[in-house]
Amino acid sequence: MDFKTSNIIRPSSPMENLEKQLSCPICLEMFSKPVVILPCQHNLCRSCANDLYEAHNPYHYSGGIFRCPTCRFEVVLDRHGVHGLQRNLLVENIIDIYKQQQVSNTSPLLKSKSSDEPTCEEHEDEKINIYCITCQVPTCSMCKVFGVHKDCEVSPLQNIYQTKKTELSNCIDMLVTGNSYVQAVMNQLEDVCKTITENSQSRKQSLAEKFDMLYAILEEKKAELLNKISQEQEEKTGFVRSLVQQYKDQLQDSTQLVETAIQTMDQPGVAEFLMNSKDLITKTRDAAKLSVVQKTEPGFENMDHFTLITEHVEAILTNMDFGTEDAEEFEEAEEEVVEEEEEE
Repeated sequence: MDFKTSNIIRPSSPMENLEKQLSCPICLEMFSKPVVILPCQHNLCRSCANDLYEAHNPYHYSGGIFRCPTCRFEVVLDRHGVHGLQRNLLVENIIDIYKQQQVSNTSPLLKSKSSDEPTCEEHEDEKINIYCITCQVPTCSMCKVFGVHKDCEVSPLQNIYQTKKTELSNCIDMLVTGNSYVQAVMNQLEDVCKTITENSQSRKQSLAEKFDMLYAILEEKKAELLNKISQEQEEKTGFVRSLVQQYKDQLQDSTQLVETAIQTMDQPGVAEFLMNSKDLITKTRDAAKLSVVQKTEPGFENMDHFTLITEHVEAILTNMDFGTEDAEEFEEAEEEVVEEEEEE
């Protein structure tokens, strides 16, 4: 056996093990009521859990995320926050039993000291048994007779106790009422936020529909104007092509007539030449008169009359905004544009 070991490890008592199990992982102290239980089955002091939750969720009026300090499990909380978690009554009862057991194991001397009534700071042997109404502090009889409160108005502790208790109870009721009012206002504000969001979505959808309608009108107008340009293009090019075909046919006939005339001139017979020359001369003379062909008018190919003036429409679209006045101005400008198009 080795007797040189100086550190003796003592087994922990069951009460110490129980105390460790009843310790909060945040404050490392024994759980304070009320004790809340998370979905991951870990327990926390509600005050500690609330402090941790508010530190990580400063804007928690509509809920937030709480992470368990033991296992890091994330819990989504509603607008009630930590107060919406269930209390672990079993753990609270175990803590009560543990504390009672600890009190029963305490020495009678400590019990008597803890149960002693408070004494006066000026007169250590005197118990505090009266209340100074003037100074609003509890004191002892010696202070009233010989001390700083000899000229003050005093009253028995029990009378002031009931009065202050009633006053504090009224303050608690007022505070609870105020908290209820604040909660009601918070709920109302949350409803206002919800309504604002819904109205915004509705307005966004309406605005998108109106712009889609404008896009459709512009596309339709664009197709209509492009069709006008295409129609005139087809008409002019068709007319020019018909002239080209006429000139081509005339040139072909004239070329054939020239070849015939040259062949006739090369014939050796005088009588035969004279017999054919009369008609040939008439045809060539008539063909020479037709050589002055028809042309297009100057500027026939110009398409500038299809220039679209959009400055006024661009100004209207640029200045388009929300509001009834802007809407009326937009409608008036739109009517002017329609009238101008009808006049054209």
